[in-house]
Amino acid sequence: LSELGSESAKIKAMGIMDKLSTDKTVKVLNILEKNIQDGSKLSTLLNHNNDTEDEERLWRDLIMERVTKSADACLTAVNIMTSPNMPKAVYIEDIIERVIQYTKFHLQNTLYPQYDPVYRVDPHGGGVLSSKAKRAKCSTHKQRVIVMLYNKVCDIVSSLSELLEIQLLTDTTILQVSSMGITPFFVENVSELQLCAIKLVTAVSTF
Repeated sequence: LSELGSESAKIKAMGIMDKLSTDKTVKVLNILEKNIQDGSKLSTLLNHNNDTEDEERLWRDLIMERVTKSADACLTAVNIMTSPNMPKAVYIEDIIERVIQYTKFHLQNTLYPQYDPVYRVDPHGGGVLSSKAKRAKCSTHKQRVIVMLYNKVCDIVSSLSELLEIQLLTDTTILQVSSMGITPFFVENVSELQLCAIKLVTAVSTF
């Protein structure tokens, strides 16, 4: 899926995606949807149960692998849909909604807590850690897998803004996209995402 994501970006840049058979492209999109769905609601936060540290780390690695795989599937799907001169059949509403659901969930539950401690939930039941002091103490070190996921999600958000310029979406979907585009401006340490969100909000405002 990672290779498929990068290859689809190349084919999109070459402007030859529309040369592929529509039936085959739709089949690929339907397979991608299953992969998007697989990681769309998986929480990557450690649960601090009675597991040992090693067990917990292994569990988290497995979850992150599935979440990253789903991100690659999202990227491939939006690369196909935002390629030039694509037939109407590829703009499958369910898949667009899945991509948006995946992106919203992992921004809120995976990336924001990693980049801005205000969004972290206290594992010992104390609720959201919301003091300014928590921000000040936050370490800027990020796991490589989180940085990779962050970059992929930035690409997805950017591609969604392209999709809005190509395809008319339902009011419900537009509302989802709007909230996804506005929230990054209230999060710290996500400047690249904020740039992508500006494009997204601008595209929404043209409706």
